[in-house]
Amino acid sequence: MDEWRPLLLWHITRDEFLLRDFLLNWLFPTFLLGTYSIRTEDIYAHLQSIGKRGGTTEHAWSNTTVNRVAGALLKIAVDFGLLRGSVVKEFVSYHLPERSFLYLLYAIREEIHSPRKVLESEDWRMFLMTPADVERELLLLHQYRKLDYHVAGSIVELSLPYSSPREYVERIVA
Repeated sequence: MDEWRPLLLWHITRDEFLLRDFLLNWLFPTFLLGTYSIRTEDIYAHLQSIGKRGGTTEHAWSNTTVNRVAGALLKIAVDFGLLRGSVVKEFVSYHLPERSFLYLLYAIREEIHSPRKVLESEDWRMFLMTPADVERELLLLHQYRKLDYHVAGSIVELSLPYSSPREYVERIVA
């Protein structure tokens, strides 16, 4: 289940603006700031400014709605293993499982063909990963001959053994 949970989150965020916006534009920056504890009310300002980031709602949200949405977003982050706690949430020491990382690598590579841009994709932020974290994983996987990754200055080469995320999944479940 730990390997499939991140993949479910990634697929959900393909067309779930509110969750994706929360993970990329609030949770990840909050993580980078070194924030220790998070309360529901910490997200209110972010939710009330959703229109500035391209989100739309049928009508203005009441305080009760903002509170419920904030609580639900934090609960989702707990359910997917990014946070822990009930009333007050805390970041966990999260590490994307190797097979999950590889699937996401294939999926992102399918959308973005430039290896440098794959490394810098904002999708990694959903898993609290910076480009340096992604590169560290790529170097480790290269060392174990699970992919080919080479960097020479600004030139990045990334070669994956399978042609698509689907082929990768078919091989690992076979």
